[in-house]
Amino acid sequence: EPLEHRKVGDQQRYQALHHPFTAPIEEEGVGLHDSRAHAYDLVYNGYEVGGGSLRNHQKDVQLEIFKAIGLCDEEIGNDFGYLLDALESGAPPHGGMAFGLDRLVMLLAGQESIRDVIAFPKTTQGGCSLTGSPSVVGDDQLGELRISFNDDEEEGDGQGERGI
Repeated sequence: EPLEHRKVGDQQRYQALHHPFTAPIEEEGVGLHDSRAHAYDLVYNGYEVGGGSLRNHQKDVQLEIFKAIGLCDEEIGNDFGYLLDALESGAPPHGGMAFGLDRLVMLLAGQESIRDVIAFPKTTQGGCSLTGSPSVVGDDQLGELRISFNDDEEEGDGQGERGI
């Protein structure tokens, strides 16, 4: 199914199971809320190693999906107006697929953990033990990139640097 009815926050509404751009399979007598999704997975020995979907290419169906997941007309126009304009112009059917090559390599190499085959595995805190990232960023570099902070508490070591 492209949509699943569930509680999101304090609201009961539909939520996209894959993403809100997945095309529903058009079947006679089946409405959007009961349709199946044009989505697929590639499975090897019980592990998902890839997946994707055919994208919606019909403006009216895409608009119906946006409304079903709780977007108002203003949000749809502001965030996705360009997409609806493109679909109205006649976008062809199209799709995409992504492979988890690191997971596939893990399986082909007979390893039990994906960390054994990832070139630069991250720690559970999201850091890289090889490069020491993320690292402290100095004010000069922040200025060069035109990045500023508007927080009340000053972070960093008091030497004009911030840990990011």
